[in-house]
Amino acid sequence: MPVQERRIILKHVDQPDYTTDLDCYLRHGGYEVLRKALQSKPEELCQEVMKSGLRGRGGAGFSSGMKWNFLDRKSGKPIYLICNADESEPGTFKDRQIIHKDPHQLIEGIMVSCFAIQAKQAYIYIRGEFPLGARLLEKALDEARAKNFVGDNILGSGYSCDIVVHRGAGAYICGEETGLIESLEGKRPYPRIKPPFFPAVLGLYQCPTAVNNVETLCNVKHVIDMGGEAFSKIGKPNNTGTRILSVSGHVMKPGYYEFECGAITMGQLIDEVCGGLRPGRELKAIIPGGSSMKVLKAGERYKGKTKDGKEFEWGIRDIPLDFDSMLTAGSMAGSGGIIVMDDSTDMVEALANVNAFYAHESCGQCTPCREGSLWMNKISSRMSHGQARREDADLLESVAGQIAGRTICAFGEACAWPTQSFVDKFRDEFLAKADKSATPEATEPKRAAVPLI
Repeated sequence: MPVQERRIILKHVDQPDYTTDLDCYLRHGGYEVLRKALQSKPEELCQEVMKSGLRGRGGAGFSSGMKWNFLDRKSGKPIYLICNADESEPGTFKDRQIIHKDPHQLIEGIMVSCFAIQAKQAYIYIRGEFPLGARLLEKALDEARAKNFVGDNILGSGYSCDIVVHRGAGAYICGEETGLIESLEGKRPYPRIKPPFFPAVLGLYQCPTAVNNVETLCNVKHVIDMGGEAFSKIGKPNNTGTRILSVSGHVMKPGYYEFECGAITMGQLIDEVCGGLRPGRELKAIIPGGSSMKVLKAGERYKGKTKDGKEFEWGIRDIPLDFDSMLTAGSMAGSGGIIVMDDSTDMVEALANVNAFYAHESCGQCTPCREGSLWMNKISSRMSHGQARREDADLLESVAGQIAGRTICAFGEACAWPTQSFVDKFRDEFLAKADKSATPEATEPKRAAVPLI
């Protein structure tokens, strides 16, 4: 029996007769969950989210309920909610589907979340390269305000809250929550040092702030609708609910798909859902959660134990698609952006492409990241231009090792992990580049030379 999607967030987005306007959303039960939430106590809503086991869908997979519980409610300061719609992770294209095709679902999720944490002001920080998404959100907000779903005295409840759409300027670092907050305050998006600047205590304008991803906030609506306990039974323990997966690369049917967490394996996703690899090709590698996650190599074996003590051993196709299984395999589920590479892929070229991106996107605040990302870019670029040296593999690993864990934010890991995993798992290809560069025909490179370092 072929695997079936379970669409909760994406239930309506691809229906031919479904549109982005409010009337269509209302016909499908829109804003009924908000009405229900406004009749509940805020602390009860927070308990339902905690009970659901919902984990953040932006990358780290942290408990959403726990993040809300960390909010400093005793400070007397206003509480803010920020929707992180800065979907900048290469290989990820799920949040924009929600924004472009079902913006009212996001707005309802935000309003339910705001009432739960008693925020009176929310912001949607949207990536600068999503101009259409920003316009659709503005239009949807105007419609929602006209019907009193957003604004003053919402639905006569006495609760007031507004939402502002703020467009970024197209910087990857603004996906990091404290860098996003700095940008929202009108400053250069330098991530803040934690502690003391945990957003739950000292966030936007030094006030308690919850920063949640688009998909996460949409899930909150469904948690409150069905109840936290019912939601917790979807997926696997500690990996509850559904997950939207963005699949790109060398598969026949790339796209976005929604499945219960852990309900299918990587092999089922590639072979049954995405139609398999291109004809005549073999699987070589997979990046499982956006380009910053560690690459998985075909042919590797991953061993572990289940919670009841049973041992297991997986191949790359056997890995269940959930947060914990990806950790067992030595990577992370990240943003859900799965990049599939077949045996036609030049792994040195692929790493050079990734390194060029992260060198360009480094905010420059931390010396290891600012300098190291440029070094890795220069080395891998030089290797891909026919000027590789045998010591380059070790040099790349050395530079990456001096970045990860030594920066203010996780961008250090984001730029170091690809280099560390690519070189570790495909070292033979990096050495082969050096051997090819040493041959007589390589003395006149076909492409422009890159400065040696």
